[in-house]
Amino acid sequence: MRQPDPENPDDLSLDRLAGDWQIYQFRRGHRFSADDLFTAWVASRARPEARVYADIGAGIGSVGLLTLWRLSSESTLTAVEAQEASHQLMRKTVEHNALTSRVHCRLGDLRDTDSMPERDHFELVTGSPPYIPLGKGVVSPIEQRAGARMELRGSIYDYAETAARIMRPDGTFVVCFAAADPRGEDAIARAGLSLRARQDIIFRGGQAPLVTVLVATRVPGPCDRREPFAIRGPDGEWTEAYFAMRREMGTDVYLAPQAT
Repeated sequence: MRQPDPENPDDLSLDRLAGDWQIYQFRRGHRFSADDLFTAWVASRARPEARVYADIGAGIGSVGLLTLWRLSSESTLTAVEAQEASHQLMRKTVEHNALTSRVHCRLGDLRDTDSMPERDHFELVTGSPPYIPLGKGVVSPIEQRAGARMELRGSIYDYAETAARIMRPDGTFVVCFAAADPRGEDAIARAGLSLRARQDIIFRGGQAPLVTVLVATRVPGPCDRREPFAIRGPDGEWTEAYFAMRREMGTDVYLAPQAT
């Protein structure tokens, strides 16, 4: 199968991200999702004052840029990504939005200290690791999509360990993971961090949460296990809370007028 090419315009779409920011994505490949939006929403609320920010395993840049959009215009983002195709898409997006002075894109593995040499540096660190261990899912023939879904380069444990190393003593780590997978909370504990909040996401009322966003710090304290957030109600309609979140994140949902 031919792999999509970041330099081939026919393989790309340019889509709205937040406000007037746009993002390059493959038409066939990994595309940003509700997971990314909720990670950015929780992160920007957890540390709205953050000026020095990192997104690890940044993919096409959606989590990092969505979070940055909500932070101060003085905030900077360091985004590291191992897949060259995703890295190139992120760079195109950063250049398109005239953000090169605020966003530093690195091609490298987040587990490699040559790629992320900082220690005790970032006020805020985010990540949205793949959820599926090898052997428990079908690996996509599209390499860029496979790398975003399958644990081909480490797991949530590597994300938590890297975050614990690069964040300041008073820093915050925000990560998205599968809600039913206990490895999310375990990875945070093994990295020596304290789970301070958990926000489960329900895609439709009456169903179990599919993903969760976890907030961790080095400073120990109680965990705020928040009421699950429902994107749609049992009737399948978007909830008012979801509309409000989208407005806050600059991604308002457009509803076509009803036919009369």
